[in-house]
Amino acid sequence: MSGDSAHENNYYTIFIMLAVLTAVEVGVPMVITASVPKIAILVTLAVIKAGMVALYFMHLRFEKKTLGIIAILPMIICSFLLFMLMPDSSWRWIG
Repeated sequence: MSGDSAHENNYYTIFIMLAVLTAVEVGVPMVITASVPKIAILVTLAVIKAGMVALYFMHLRFEKKTLGIIAILPMIICSFLLFMLMPDSSWRWIG
């Protein structure tokens, strides 16, 4: 039974951390007016929150490393494609 209590406390801790990060995300646009730093901070916070949800609520933290690689690989490929294709799409916005 004590093992279940430890897992429950872990979930509550993660929940509180996610709630605090969400509050920070809500406050960032009110405090920071410049677009680039605001977007960078919000994207970073979103990635951190997504990672926490995947690790703890999807139980990837307690799985084998191969499953983690399988979960991370599509994110890496998507980011790579996004940055590689950005120059091709930028010509439409000029003019």
